[in-house]
Amino acid sequence: MADDPDEGMLSWDESVFKNEHVFEIDYVPETFKHREGQTQSLTYALRPAVRGSRPLNVVVRGPPGTGKTTAVQKLFDEIGTQTSDVRTIRVNCQVNATRYSVFSRLFEGTFDYEPPSSGISFKKLFGQIAEKLVEEDKVLIVALDDVNYLFYENEASDTLYSLLRAHEEYPGAKIGVIVVSSDPALDVTDELDSRVQSVFRPEDVYFPVYDQPEIVDILAERVTRGFHDGVISRDTLEYVADLTAESGDLRVGIDLLRRAGLNAEMRASRTVERQDVEDAYEKSKYINLTRSLSGLSETEQALLEVIATHDGEQAGAVYEAFHERTELGYTRYSEIVNKLDQLGLIDADYTDVDGRGRSRSLSLSYEKAAVLERLE
Repeated sequence: MADDPDEGMLSWDESVFKNEHVFEIDYVPETFKHREGQTQSLTYALRPAVRGSRPLNVVVRGPPGTGKTTAVQKLFDEIGTQTSDVRTIRVNCQVNATRYSVFSRLFEGTFDYEPPSSGISFKKLFGQIAEKLVEEDKVLIVALDDVNYLFYENEASDTLYSLLRAHEEYPGAKIGVIVVSSDPALDVTDELDSRVQSVFRPEDVYFPVYDQPEIVDILAERVTRGFHDGVISRDTLEYVADLTAESGDLRVGIDLLRRAGLNAEMRASRTVERQDVEDAYEKSKYINLTRSLSGLSETEQALLEVIATHDGEQAGAVYEAFHERTELGYTRYSEIVNKLDQLGLIDADYTDVDGRGRSRSLSLSYEKAAVLERLE
């Protein structure tokens, strides 16, 4: 029989992926590399909970895509296999950015159903969670993931205060808190009210950016689990690692592998080539931007769009245009500018204007086209 002329081609029901789920952002890898020290520090802080005492509080910090969430999730899974006397709940603060919605999540994690939507007072919500803890004699460990979002909404101090002072109102309630921050510019403890600082006193666990060899190592592991053998050469993988190292965010690399795999499939190719990676990078390099935008309210998106269309103009012009669109006043405008600045979406710098004193100039931190395209 003649050789199959389509030897290097995929037939329509084949895939380069062995398990595409491996390249999803929320996938928890079976082997978690290059974070032994951080995992040890976290284990040390949480160990008292397994013995039935209140654990130490922890601040976990480091840039995005450095393994913080994965470390917490792996530890929570481990505690779950060791004891049923500890309840672990991770709250995504990008989605739950107020004290009330954080506690709604905790209610859901405690009772396995959502609190009544008719709206129950915070005091009652909190009381039911604490009473259940005391009644079952369980220790609660709360991970506030992306806690920086609570700070942007000025909800962080109240939220932590309620969690850390729970035992005063409900004797026997044992709650420990892990706060996870991806904003390197935010000094978590410094930004909290003094009433919270005095009871918080956290252990500090830092997650630095992965270096190039570590990135190759971690991505190679994903490739082995996610792609069929021989789909991506070592050279192409190292190219992916170089692009990932440039961004400092491992998630860029994981997303890049997935998109490059999809590009190879579009060509019906059994292998991922360098060109597939280059084409994918245009989208993958904006993974943080896309993620930040998805968490913005309509008003916040509106202001970002106004800034994009008035890029580099005086703040006054931006405010006029924003006010026209939303009819909102200067105070709200100013709050949103600060939030967009803290999120790293814009740079709000004070500049000296001739004869007019100081004025804020607002400019985008990303390419204008990339921002507008993702706002549509």
